[in-house]
Amino acid sequence: MCLSIPAKVISISDNTAIVSVGGAEYEANLEMVEDVKVGDYILLHTGLAIEKLSEEDALESLKVFEEFEELNIKLDEEEKETGERIV
Repeated sequence: MCLSIPAKVISISDNTAIVSVGGAEYEANLEMVEDVKVGDYILLHTGLAIEKLSEEDALESLKVFEEFEELNIKLDEEEKETGERIV
């Protein structure tokens, strides 16, 4: 399974962008995506920008990632309380 995450472009030099994901910064190769500007959102996969996203789509995807994180925290808490692994 492949996973890509929405990232906001904060700077660009040649074909490489510095992007922000949850406060962490990463490099993204922009060779596969055209017309990327500072402030745009891209889908980042293993250091490659694979698609340009609208801000609305990016923020909605990030919201879903946050919901998954909240669910994982709740499952971890239940697992500690019961001593049983929840799958």
